[in-house]
Amino acid sequence: MADAQKKILILALFAGQIMLENGAETYRVEDTIIRICKAYGVSHVESFVTPTGIFVSISSDQKEDQVITMVKRIRTRSIDLNKVSMVNDFSRTLTLNRISFEEGMSRLKDINRIPKYPQFLRTFCAGMASAFFGILLGASIKDFISSFLIAMIVYNGVTMIGKKNSNLFLENAIGGILASLLAILSVQINLGTNLDKIIISSIMILLPGVSITNAVRDSIAGDLLSGISRAAEAFIIAISIAVGVGIVIHLWFYGIGVSAL
Repeated sequence: MADAQKKILILALFAGQIMLENGAETYRVEDTIIRICKAYGVSHVESFVTPTGIFVSISSDQKEDQVITMVKRIRTRSIDLNKVSMVNDFSRTLTLNRISFEEGMSRLKDINRIPKYPQFLRTFCAGMASAFFGILLGASIKDFISSFLIAMIVYNGVTMIGKKNSNLFLENAIGGILASLLAILSVQINLGTNLDKIIISSIMILLPGVSITNAVRDSIAGDLLSGISRAAEAFIIAISIAVGVGIVIHLWFYGIGVSAL
């Protein structure tokens, strides 16, 4: 009985890990874990999820000496809402049609192995998103082209840095520095016109939109710890971008730029 419960707990933890690592809200992860455990007949489930960890305890009755608890540390987080949706559907299908532990793990592993969109497509979409945001700001055609090219370079640069397991602050600060430098260069060679609009457009792909949204949704759902944690993460990202842009702008206008005049 204990071995069966451990297998159920491992399955539920793995599902929660996939969701949390790919941008799911904490309340959704908790709900999915509980659904999976209940589907296999576990009568008592307690799930506590934070952005960096999952804590789950299960038991077949209320006797404390028969409680099984597992903890899963979450070290990497990205955005892949397709995987979140698929695990979410998996947990709901499981309540209607229970499958074996082995088949359940196989399905979750298949979901976890689904590749992201090709790099060239993600790069192109990053450039288009930034460029069209510039249009909303009143950017010119030159600014549109500059933002498109710069955003693609920034996206690839940040992606490469992220693969080196760098910290969140450094990754986004370098992204801000790169966007500002390239924006200044584009204006200097007459590829762009409005420096401010190019910079703002180019850093849009770095802004923590999903983190802010999840922070609000977690807070509304009553998960105040997770809401505060995600809000703090979004704040750190925003500050790091501002630091990167601010350093370049300060050096240019109060250093190189002023002396050149």
